Amino acid sequence: MDPLSGSTWSSPAVVAGFVKSPPNAALLAFAEHEIARAQGRHALDIGCGAGRNAVPLAQLGWRVLGTDLSQPMLAAARARIEDEPSARFQPVLAPMDRLPAANRSVDFVVAHGIWNLARSGPEFRSALEEAARVARDGAALFVFTFSRRTLPADARPIAGETFVFTDFSGEPQCFLDEPQLVGELARVGFAPDRAIALRELNVPRPGQLPTGRVPIIFEGVFRRSKPVGQ
Repeated sequence: MDPLSGSTWSSPAVVAGFVKSPPNAALLAFAEHEIARAQGRHALDIGCGAGRNAVPLAQLGWRVLGTDLSQPMLAAARARIEDEPSARFQPVLAPMDRLPAANRSVDFVVAHGIWNLARSGPEFRSALEEAARVARDGAALFVFTFSRRTLPADARPIAGETFVFTDFSGEPQCFLDEPQLVGELARVGFAPDRAIALRELNVPRPGQLPTGRVPIIFEGVFRRSKPVGQ
């Protein structure tokens, strides 16, 4: 069964596009450095799609668990790894807020273009709590998610929400500003890491108006701290 059957995410054209998408170079450069300090080299790629980042991470030596809700995306990811028998990659059908990993079992969490797809504040916060649950103390978190600056200043969130808007695609999606993002991650025990300081990508040049077609993206690394009282 494909939970996203009939949606854009499971359409053959979109899946094919993701298969061709290159990995995030900043993510791989950080992962290559980070693997030396990882206890078990266990990585979790939440919303791994067709494996654009998960497969290269496995090829670097990480033991990668990749989750997604699109069966065609996961099938494409498996196909990419068939020619790499030594690569360690396990794709699993699972939502962002119910991760199939044990408590404190992951050394490196990747949330690349997934948390912005949460359709409500509670779903977003549950996803963050799940990432914190599975992350070891000291685990790294690579974040790649939509910035509030993507949207016009006068855009308003949907009723009852703080950072969920429909202005970009017509569907509810999360667009946080920096204090919101840092604050939400701090709430579950992740603090900014200087390895990749939080930054915005796709920011229009001075005098250039946003197109509304390309989202402004937050990218950065956070680190899981030991919970207070433990």
